[in-house]
Parts: sequence; structure tokens; C-alpha cells
Amino acid sequence: MKTIHLPGILAMATIVVASNILVQFLYGQWLTWGAFTYPLAFLVTDVMNRVYGVAAARRVVVAGFVVGVICSVIGTQIMLQGDGFTYPAVTLRIALGSGLAFLTAQLTDVAIFNRLREGSWWRAPLASTLVGSSLDTAIFFTIAFSGALTFLEPANDVSWAGDMLPLLGAGPVVPLWVSLGFADWLVKLSLALLALVPFRIIVGYLIPRTT
Repeated sequence: MKTIHLPGILAMATIVVASNILVQFLYGQWLTWGAFTYPLAFLVTDVMNRVYGVAAARRVVVAGFVVGVICSVIGTQIMLQGDGFTYPAVTLRIALGSGLAFLTAQLTDVAIFNRLREGSWWRAPLASTLVGSSLDTAIFFTIAFSGALTFLEPANDVSWAGDMLPLLGAGPVVPLWVSLGFADWLVKLSLALLALVPFRIIVGYLIPRTT
């Protein structure tokens, strides 16, 4: 591991840890605070890819994945109390969904960015983040909350996530977890656009120092 990659690895680790904590706190009815911090992981990956190359970006992703797994393992051992029940801070389904979603989405982001890196400066980070974010949301919410995957953790009651409600309170009737995932996805898409500004600034600052 090159020392020059350490800031990217530390940034990714910080984002993963913060998101694992903030995902437990609601912001309004459809979002968690983690929805606002996790998308920064794509910014870190794309900056590393543009400045240091695809191999460096993959190292940062693997480091983030390892940190995420460690956080999830610790979370499964922390027991919380509520409504007369004892339950783990992180369930197996959430840990599994989080890990698979992160690794799949981030590695896809790296591959797409690398494929488009020779085009206009904004194409690679925007396209890779949009696709990666969509994969991340679909994989995580399906594994963590879909009633069709109850067999993954039979003791974990996620029936609440299957309550049929209007999408985001106004659309067609869908399971609650679909609304949660859709809201999360919309935030990620919005932040993907906004992240182009810091991406341009950070890359412009770092590239002269690597050449």
C-alpha cells in the first residue's frame, strides 16, 4: 500500500463508519441521516480513480469494505433494548446487504469510471456514480427488507417493512421498504450531480502534485 493513498483510505473508512452509525437515525419519514453521508464514498472512489488510477481506487474500495465488515460484526454483538425486546444493533440481513451492496456498487463504479475516463471530465464520475448508486440501493434494500428473502434470517422480523403504503406517501401502493429505497436513491442521484463540483476542485488540486 502506497502512503500517498492513505488519505483516500482514511476518508473512505471515516465515511463507512459514520454512515453505519447515522443509518440508525431517521431524517423525516423516508430517510436516514446515513443517506446523506454514504454517497460521499463514490466521490472518494472517483477522485482516487482519476488521480491515482484504477488499482488505487480498488484498494480504497477494499479498505472500505473491510471497515464495513468489522463495523457490522461489532454491531451484531451489541444488543439494544426496546418495547420489551432485546435485539442486535445490526441484523444479519442488514450486515449482508450492506457489505454486498457496497462491494458490488463500488467496484462497478471503478470499472465504469475507468472505461469512460478518456471522455469529458464529468462523464466518468457522473455515469459511474449513477449506476453504482442505483445498484447499491437496489441490492441493500432488497436483501435487508424484502419479504421474499426472509429465509436469510428467519428470526429477524421485518414484516413492518412490508406494510403496503403509497410510494413516498403519494404514489402507487408499494411495500414500505420500496419507499425507503426510492427516497434513498433520489438523494444519491441528487448528490451525484452536486458532487461534480468538489470532484472537479479536488482533482484540479491533486493532479499537479502527482505529475
